[in-house]
Amino acid sequence: MTEMPKFEMPKMEVPEMVREIAEKGVKQAKEGYDKMKAAAEDTTDLLETTYTAASKGATEFNMKALEALRANVNASFDFTTAMFGTKTLAEAAEISTAHFRAQFEALSAQAKELSSLAQKIATETSEPIKTGVSKSFKFSA
Repeated sequence: MTEMPKFEMPKMEVPEMVREIAEKGVKQAKEGYDKMKAAAEDTTDLLETTYTAASKGATEFNMKALEALRANVNASFDFTTAMFGTKTLAEAAEISTAHFRAQFEALSAQAKELSSLAQKIATETSEPIKTGVSKSFKFSA
């Protein structure tokens, strides 16, 4: 078998200034990496918080919307039942007018409540982003 020749590097003394520059470069690279790693972790936390808030808000909104839908469907069934029980046209007009007035008020209240809830959810969802961006700008400055 033939053996590979071994090449030995000659021993040289690295000048102090070159060593200091290299150490400074390594230190700066490590600091840069640490800052990038911290920023990535902060961004991940921010995304998780934002997703949690959005998910919770969407569930809350959907529950309110279903509650409103259930109330409206029940009101429609009650109206239909009442209309079948009328004996005169005047009674039917009275029940119809009362129902439409009540439904208009209910739908207005429901729209107001859902709009307010949507605004609250948007604020709660955007707050972690706002805080994170503000923190990020303070960090980088």
